[in-house]
Amino acid sequence: MKRAITAPPTLAPTALAELKAWLGISMTRDDAELTALIRTALELCEGFIGTMPLVSGCEEVLTATGEWQSLATRPVRAITGVVAVATDGTRTALAPNGYDIDIDGDGTGRMRLAQPIDQTRVAVRFTAGMAESWDTLPDAIQQGIVRWAAYQHRARDNDKAMAGPPASVAALWRPWRRMRIA
Repeated sequence: MKRAITAPPTLAPTALAELKAWLGISMTRDDAELTALIRTALELCEGFIGTMPLVSGCEEVLTATGEWQSLATRPVRAITGVVAVATDGTRTALAPNGYDIDIDGDGTGRMRLAQPIDQTRVAVRFTAGMAESWDTLPDAIQQGIVRWAAYQHRARDNDKAMAGPPASVAALWRPWRRMRIA
């Protein structure tokens, strides 16, 4: 699976305001750096809980087959299209009757081709995420993202900063963690 974010989430000004309040920063000169830390914390949150926190436009490249295949990103809200990808990278949109799609109750998006195609790969376009906006994210997810971004800001000059989330962040996110048995 190769995923690309085609439409990143819109980050509400309240997210930056919460991080700045947590860090005790009132000036605007570090806003771009702090916003980047929040975006990184969002990605790390997704890696930890197995769910994309904020709604984003995405695309995953899958093998072109008539068998059902699940998208790795969850929760899928809508599958908006499928395109065939040639070996040279050329893309051709498939007609809606050329593939079947399904979204399970747990947000797992699935796709299969209804008829064989000449290409060996398809790109599935979709939207995914648990909340439409920062303000509708569960409080524990928000707090974990703010704390993780604050930790990264404070440890920016420390070569020994930890790679995973601090225990306080992991404790906030653990109830939301999706576990998959491979």
